[in-house]
Amino acid sequence: MVKRMVDYPIKEQYDIHDLVKIMQILRSDQGCPWDRAQDHHSIRANFIEEVYEAVEAIDNEDRALLKEELGDVLLQVVFHARLEEEAGSFDFAEVCDGICKKLLFRHPHVFGSVQAGDEAEALKSWEQAKKEEKKPQSAAETLRQVPRVLPALMRSAKVQGRAAKAGFDYPDLAMAMRDLESELQELKEAVGEGSPAHIREELGDLLFSVVNISRFLEVEPEESLNRSCDKFISRFSEVERLADAQGIPLKGSDIAVLDSLWKQAKNKEIKNTEGYENDKS
Repeated sequence: MVKRMVDYPIKEQYDIHDLVKIMQILRSDQGCPWDRAQDHHSIRANFIEEVYEAVEAIDNEDRALLKEELGDVLLQVVFHARLEEEAGSFDFAEVCDGICKKLLFRHPHVFGSVQAGDEAEALKSWEQAKKEEKKPQSAAETLRQVPRVLPALMRSAKVQGRAAKAGFDYPDLAMAMRDLESELQELKEAVGEGSPAHIREELGDLLFSVVNISRFLEVEPEESLNRSCDKFISRFSEVERLADAQGIPLKGSDIAVLDSLWKQAKNKEIKNTEGYENDKS
């Protein structure tokens, strides 16, 4: 029989204390060489990837996968906390303590005497408690605190939202739409000039304006763009099928031919959608 390096108890069910202990073992001299070699930066991408995989499980309403992915996210939290415990900074228990105290303080409408009869009042109570918790800050400082590592569309929406709370916003959707048209014209002019730096700047301004529109329409830009990506993939798959059936090579074909295939794919999608809606009625 092969002797186990670390004799950890076999249980019917493990809990968070086991996870913390297992991570401690993995990082020890008797543990895993790979785990011992890691630091915050080397597993940073893993953290992001695990969160996105959990989000995808939510979007797909796959509860079994969500349970697994939430475990992977929790592992990342415990891993980073273990690194700091080894450095003498803080441990997982202090992470739990901090978030518990934050939740208790920021829910005075639950754990205090503040009244909140609906979602809007609860959010207002949370924001007020958050202001009391934080030191006084300028509006610009709150914008700078939006993490740069967020997806650009999400970061733009958060920056714009915080600016709007400070009173810096369009009065209505119509003015935001006019600004969008203006940014598109400026991009056209930059393209005409042929300056890569100017084009990059104006393209960014255009995208930023699009996010402003989404804010007024109360549409999540990240989700909206992802839906468009899914739609494009679906239509492109049909275009590829049609091209193959008709003996048309996609590479090198005239744009009019490709446009015709695209319209066929789009029309089929619309008919299928209409048929689905009719079936529902």
